[in-house]
Amino acid sequence: MLRRILFVVVIFSLCIQAVAQTDTTTKFKTRKLILASGTTVFAVGSLIGLNQAWYSAYNTGSFHFFNDNKEWLQIDKLGHSYSTYQSGRLMIDAFKWAGFSKKSQLIYGGGIGYLYMSAIEVMDGFSRGWGYSWGDQLCNTIGTSAAVSQAALWDEQRIQFKFSYQKSGFAKYNPSLLGNSFSTQLLKDYNAQTYWLSFSPFTFTKKYPRIPRWINLSLGYSASGMIGGFENVKKVYDGDGNEITFERVRQFYLSFDLDLTKIKTKSKVLKSIFSCINILKIPAPTIEFQKNGLRLHALYY
Repeated sequence: MLRRILFVVVIFSLCIQAVAQTDTTTKFKTRKLILASGTTVFAVGSLIGLNQAWYSAYNTGSFHFFNDNKEWLQIDKLGHSYSTYQSGRLMIDAFKWAGFSKKSQLIYGGGIGYLYMSAIEVMDGFSRGWGYSWGDQLCNTIGTSAAVSQAALWDEQRIQFKFSYQKSGFAKYNPSLLGNSFSTQLLKDYNAQTYWLSFSPFTFTKKYPRIPRWINLSLGYSASGMIGGFENVKKVYDGDGNEITFERVRQFYLSFDLDLTKIKTKSKVLKSIFSCINILKIPAPTIEFQKNGLRLHALYY
């Protein structure tokens, strides 16, 4: 427990240090206090709650490593990059809202999400059935680096990590592993998850054509046929007692998307809503590529 709490203390210290190094105008001083206290309460509360509700039952007492890089056709690894990217992006925006300097936005805003996810990785390292995964940590680093580097170079996120979910139908064959409700399947059924890189190629050119800046192209990746992590060990049968087998397949996508943060509005409420919704890929016509051929989706989500 002590090792895990130390990570939370580091997060708290970073917030306080960032507050101490910036201006003291009344408006921004209040915002900094709100941000520091809110971030600390969330980090401490969620990590302690997670430990009590989950990790305490699987604690081994010794730190160990676990190589899960071949699990789930790497969908879970993309989930790590996506999570740290979005937490970094949102925290950088939050530090900007609170009036922090550009340097503080990048270091502290970008770093908090990374430290939070690193704390969870360490907790995994003490857990029976799991372990500290260098693959997970690498993907955490990629996600945070993507958010911080783009904010530093362009002061905007030109290439965005996004997520979409569509019920797969595979969870019923192994509900204990893939989930038995919408909320658990959303997190655990990797067959149902698609991760995207969404961008406008014209943001990298000097002249932008006469099309809305919020229209993006999007490249996606998902996988299907997985009822186990490394392989489909569990046997499943249909209603007649015949064994059902599934082929584990990688799927790639080309689609359109919307960058809601590029839609101009004077409403601060709408800007906040757009920023939050922008973590999701907008449903759109999509081309799917996989080893079994090409498929067109009138609307993929």
